[in-house]
Amino acid sequence: MRTNFDFTPYRRSTVGFDRLFDMLETGVRTDLGEGFPPYDLERVSEDSYRITLAVAGFGPNEIEITAQQNQLLVSGRKADDAGSDQSRYLHRGIANRAFERRFQLADFIEVQSARFDNGLLTIALKREIPEAMKPRRIEIGAPANDRGGLLPKLKGKTKAA
Repeated sequence: MRTNFDFTPYRRSTVGFDRLFDMLETGVRTDLGEGFPPYDLERVSEDSYRITLAVAGFGPNEIEITAQQNQLLVSGRKADDAGSDQSRYLHRGIANRAFERRFQLADFIEVQSARFDNGLLTIALKREIPEAMKPRRIEIGAPANDRGGLLPKLKGKTKAA
């Protein structure tokens, strides 16, 4: 059962993840997996974001981060445990399976850095709009073709003064 909900008020306050609301409105599922690994998405400042993934049991050398166009792919694969004795475990609750987590990024969002600390992978993102796309102030000058008749009036004032 799907109910229609107007996300317009929320669109005004979001900066980096505008496509999220498009997906929510159309009902497109972006995460078809089991939701592993769990993650937090945080807005640090106006143009900075942080993704934190809980990847307990993985080491930094077992995780790969790939940024391509407007997509961020985080994948992890455990090294072979062929040398470890599996029979000594009575219960294995720490996830040991490979994972792949995709994030759809808004335009001009770039990955700044990635840090691994105490089983948490933190990825810093920043929105960097190119100079050509930034708003710029346009100075108002004299018109090229004076249709309003202002140019002769201005010339007359300068000559008289």
